[in-house]
Amino acid sequence: MPHDASLATLSARAMRDLVASRQVSPVEIAEAVLRRVDALEPSLNAFVVRDGERAMDAAREAERAVTAGKPLGPLHGVPVTIKDIQAAAGLPTRRGSRLSDATPTAEDAPSVARLRAAGAIIIGKTTMPEAGWIAASDSPLTGATHNPWKHGMTAGGSSSGAAALAAAGCAPLHLGTDGAGSVRLPAHFCGVVGFKPTYGSVPYVPVPNNFAVSHIGPITRDVEDAALMLAVMSGAHPLDLTTLPSPFPATLGSRPLAGLRIAYSPDLGHARVDADVAAAVADAAKTFERLGATVEQVTPPWGTQGGELCRALWGPPLLPLIPAEESRRGEMDPGLRALLAEATKQNVTEILAAQTRRLAYAGAVNTWFASGWDLLLTPSASVAAFPVGRVRPEHWPEHGWDWIVWAEFSYPFNLSHGPAISVPCGLAGNGMPIGLQLGGPRLADRLVMQAAAAFLEAQPFAIVPARA
Repeated sequence: MPHDASLATLSARAMRDLVASRQVSPVEIAEAVLRRVDALEPSLNAFVVRDGERAMDAAREAERAVTAGKPLGPLHGVPVTIKDIQAAAGLPTRRGSRLSDATPTAEDAPSVARLRAAGAIIIGKTTMPEAGWIAASDSPLTGATHNPWKHGMTAGGSSSGAAALAAAGCAPLHLGTDGAGSVRLPAHFCGVVGFKPTYGSVPYVPVPNNFAVSHIGPITRDVEDAALMLAVMSGAHPLDLTTLPSPFPATLGSRPLAGLRIAYSPDLGHARVDADVAAAVADAAKTFERLGATVEQVTPPWGTQGGELCRALWGPPLLPLIPAEESRRGEMDPGLRALLAEATKQNVTEILAAQTRRLAYAGAVNTWFASGWDLLLTPSASVAAFPVGRVRPEHWPEHGWDWIVWAEFSYPFNLSHGPAISVPCGLAGNGMPIGLQLGGPRLADRLVMQAAAAFLEAQPFAIVPARA
């Protein structure tokens, strides 16, 4: 039987199987995970609210179900966390903002309800920057969330606490959301797995009015757990008119990479990339070749077009966040205020024209894949983790709000709705993790995950740096 520390850091599949075989009880798992959280959380600052008491009640109820021989769900007894942008009954939804309502919500969001129905045990809500506006881990509500690899370094965002807890071995499954990389970018910074599925795979309620870029996806320590979590959360829901009818398959399976055509683009034709990040991803491309794939360095014809679209469409949906009371605007994140000030200068004609160009861009991306490419390999981001409190690394030009300049690889898959995953592939010169991104056309989720799993099997990465 695993001892306490190793029990806390097991995969979701291992936890579930130990519970189902009655070798370990859900109570023992919950206790082990919560003890690890107690030891590490003061340094990480990854929770908005912890729900340990109710988690233990749920674990005891899960134990009674096992003892009684009741049917068990695919996540029976497995601890999970929820990013604080999705509702979990009995807990507030603060979205990283001091302007938010602290009243507990009455009902679970559909994705959260599906996790509970599968037997998962929710241990709390995780931190995020205000309204998810940036891919760094600073919030006016909760302060800085720290990277488990090194205190004082960003954990990324906007699924900040989710990635930090995954990397620290505090529960195996973490619900994140992704509007321009907010699952994949913190996974890159923290050295874990972040998967953004095809748009509409997982119900997102309330449906954001932000040009259909926001997705829900898992952050985990291996690809198989991400697939398991996605299988539970995915499928149509009446409250989200964008949801796809078929859930993700319950098992990932494997697929040889021989014969796959992988396009490798180190910069999409325009992105600045730090040298150590570029080198790690270039080496990873060779691993895919050794696994039998055909890898060719290319610049996609649409590669240089996305930045203008992302910047044009990023700010306007956030304008309703500006409080009517001018005296309260100082409670907002200064970077968010700078972004909103710029967004107020856009007129309706400009915004609608950008959305028209975005739809053409999405078509171009998916047509390019249909021309003969199975996957696209890129860096997950241009930089490794940098100090908290910053929008950009110290060695990059400063800007009041534009973090997108180091995240040029992630938003294309939000704009085009295709699946994309970040998996760790090495360490930067500052000792922080580096991720590679694999992306594909709409509905190629399983292939993207299978290729990522094959890479991590061939090139394993130690992804639990924190010890307790």
